[in-house]
Amino acid sequence: MNVDIVRADMGLQAQYVNDAPRPLGLLGYLACFRGIVWREVLRFLHQRERFFSALVRPLVWLFIFAAGFRTVLGVSIIPPYETYVLYEVYVVPGLVGMILLFNAMQSSLSMVYDRETGAMRTLLVSPFPRSFLLLSKLIGGVTVAAIQAYVFLAIFFFWEADVPTYSIPYDASNGSISAIEFPGQLLLLVVPALYLALHIFNAATDKFSEAAMSRALWIATALELAVLVVATLHWQLSPPSMNYITVLPALLLAGLMLGSISLFLSSVIKQLENFAGVMNFVIFPMFFASSALYPLWRVRESSPLLYEICRLNPFTYAVELIRFALYGQIGPRLEDGSLDLTNLYVVLGYTVFFLGAAVYAYNPSKGLIARRGGPGGAG
Repeated sequence: MNVDIVRADMGLQAQYVNDAPRPLGLLGYLACFRGIVWREVLRFLHQRERFFSALVRPLVWLFIFAAGFRTVLGVSIIPPYETYVLYEVYVVPGLVGMILLFNAMQSSLSMVYDRETGAMRTLLVSPFPRSFLLLSKLIGGVTVAAIQAYVFLAIFFFWEADVPTYSIPYDASNGSISAIEFPGQLLLLVVPALYLALHIFNAATDKFSEAAMSRALWIATALELAVLVVATLHWQLSPPSMNYITVLPALLLAGLMLGSISLFLSSVIKQLENFAGVMNFVIFPMFFASSALYPLWRVRESSPLLYEICRLNPFTYAVELIRFALYGQIGPRLEDGSLDLTNLYVVLGYTVFFLGAAVYAYNPSKGLIARRGGPGGAG
């Protein structure tokens, strides 16, 4: 009888060994990474208002504020500029940083929402390492932000390009013939305007299904890309004045830093209702106390204390990293001919620090989440 018990126990142990979870391979990590990133992209595509709102803010600054401040806020010759530039050219890196900043905070909002609905608990209890899951979600948010940034840069390219002006003749009331002149850039807005009108009509009448509106979005995107290509060839536009290829690594690094900060903040915010106050306390000081809208030497002339605050602001180094990358540079040249890599080092340092703090904070046994009863909700 004792022998039977021993044999049964050995069989049970063998069954446990056979049922033990197998180690996750590279394909498993890739499938998890692709699923998390694609979820963020799909959420972005389904939330069309988020896309338009992300572009409205920088475009308002570009078309209205920058045009109005052109004569007031002239920019001297400072690296990476080799000559005097218009104010709207100077603020482009800051507006790209604005897109990354607001998208990072939007990702923080989604993290708080997922935690309240329980989706965060489902994610964090998977067999994959928590650091890998949070980094995958962070990369998904940065991918969405990079798409928005390149759409803004494309708009700026056609806005600053030498596009001809067209005129439509008409008969005036006094019998003379006059003409209505309009810039050629308006022709590029026909397809987006039609899609926006369709979106507003469907929001008011609910005439079309979600699948039909998704197909309309893809069709409008393809038509707009075709229009942009034809316009570039027809108008024989020169390449962009800025390097849109070398800026990609800077966009990714700056997005990772801002996303890491927002990821850490999402662990601090207890409820969704507190999000607006905390974000306003973070977003606006980071944006305005930086070099996004004005050079730091102007800030130092007006307020040395504000200048030191801007130097401590991580968003300043993200904007400057993007600014130099738009001109194919990593940083300014020092007097001895070497490169000043302060912007790169600071962005990497802040990224590692806040990402590590976020991973620790989302640890149910150690971090801030543990004090609220786990990642699925507040305790």
